[in-house]
Amino acid sequence: MNARSRILAVLTTMTLLLGLAACGRTPSQANEGEGKGPHGGKLLSKGDFSLEVKIFEEGVPPEYRLYAFDTGKPLAPSAFEATITLARLDRTDTINFSPRGDYLLGDKEIVEPHSFDVTVKAKHNGEAYDWTFSSYEGRTVIKPEELAAAGVVIEKVGSASMKNVIELPAQIALNADRTAHVVPRLAGLATEVRKNLGDRVVRGEIMAVLDSPDLATAKEAYVESVHRLELARISAEREESLWKKKISSEEDYLIRQHALEEAKLTHQATSQRLAAFGVPAEEIAGLEKAQGTLARHVLRAPLSGVVIGKHVTVGEAVEATETIFTVADLSTVWTDITVPANQLGAVRTGQQVEVHWDDEDIKVPGKVTYVEAIVGEQTRSSRARVVIDNKDGVWRPGMFVNVHLTEDESIVPMAVKAEALQTFRDWDVVFIKVGNTFEARPLELGRREGEWVEVVSGLTPGMEYASKNSFVLKADVLKSGASHDH
Repeated sequence: MNARSRILAVLTTMTLLLGLAACGRTPSQANEGEGKGPHGGKLLSKGDFSLEVKIFEEGVPPEYRLYAFDTGKPLAPSAFEATITLARLDRTDTINFSPRGDYLLGDKEIVEPHSFDVTVKAKHNGEAYDWTFSSYEGRTVIKPEELAAAGVVIEKVGSASMKNVIELPAQIALNADRTAHVVPRLAGLATEVRKNLGDRVVRGEIMAVLDSPDLATAKEAYVESVHRLELARISAEREESLWKKKISSEEDYLIRQHALEEAKLTHQATSQRLAAFGVPAEEIAGLEKAQGTLARHVLRAPLSGVVIGKHVTVGEAVEATETIFTVADLSTVWTDITVPANQLGAVRTGQQVEVHWDDEDIKVPGKVTYVEAIVGEQTRSSRARVVIDNKDGVWRPGMFVNVHLTEDESIVPMAVKAEALQTFRDWDVVFIKVGNTFEARPLELGRREGEWVEVVSGLTPGMEYASKNSFVLKADVLKSGASHDH
């Protein structure tokens, strides 16, 4: 073979390997009966029958969907049967299917990682078909001597005793769910201001009165709609009587009925507009008898509490969207806790805590009601919140306090070493060991204390995992390119 022939042979081989790599297959996996289906899944073919295998995970937990074709034409899901067996490192799952729309739907969630040997069996028109293929993710094979050289330590998943006592800084804040801003919703001139800073108010109590031309106009429109409605009703009743006596035409009768309906709609709209401005129903009803001053706009307390903000005086013109009072119910307050990113796993919704004001040696129990899902870019911390009772008025918004998470010591059924944790995709994982094979296993984590992290789900007791220097395994997985591909 001359030099030119050797170069062409090498280029041809490289092209083939690159093409197979782009499809996620090695030469040993290349199969004329495999390809991509119209739904983006793996297309398996034998003869005229083809089966598209798709793990669908958009907006739903991952699930298998199967689409079948005969000579390239879609088959109804009732025209074929199928089962899938997933051989994972530590167990085997069997997926059965039933019709759903234009596909067969699997009866089990395909939990992560999607790393398994797949066996597909199908039946159509009395013929049986089967295929096998591999789909590996986060998996690598390392020999024992290589593990020892890298300093990787293997341990078994088991129980651990955990004790957790954490002290975090916090600040007392208003309970925003019990704080209201009084907004006029109409421009006007303040003629009465009945409340001042620090005053206690009861829900519905009058706080201020405005003289509002816009309200007067709205009330006039309402009164006018009342009169028009009454006139339209009388006219419609008269026209109906004439029509029944065959004195008037049906067209005249229908015109009067239409006018009555329009008058009802106008009346309803003007009434609802007044209600939106805060006019009570009894006051609206009184307008029909021309009672009250049309421009008088009463502002009432939206809840019981203390006036903590006031921005209005008698004779002052106020805008419709201007906050003129702020009322807070201080019988409960929030304790906003600063939680460093590395301690977020130790703070959970529902957790019992104690809030301490060390300056006065005062403490009160509470419960975590909220943990922020975002970590601040600058502070590298998040927030948690505790609602505490403040009927005695001891806790004032703005105070700096400390929060002690309730100390507890218990035996958790499953725990792993904290240094074993790695991040893979968007998961916290450890690398489990079966033989010489390691695989990233996503975990749901619980409490953290010292060197231990509680495992809520993702492992089973007795599993072997890499407890030390597991970053070596992650690096090998990333180097091998085992990806999330269906």
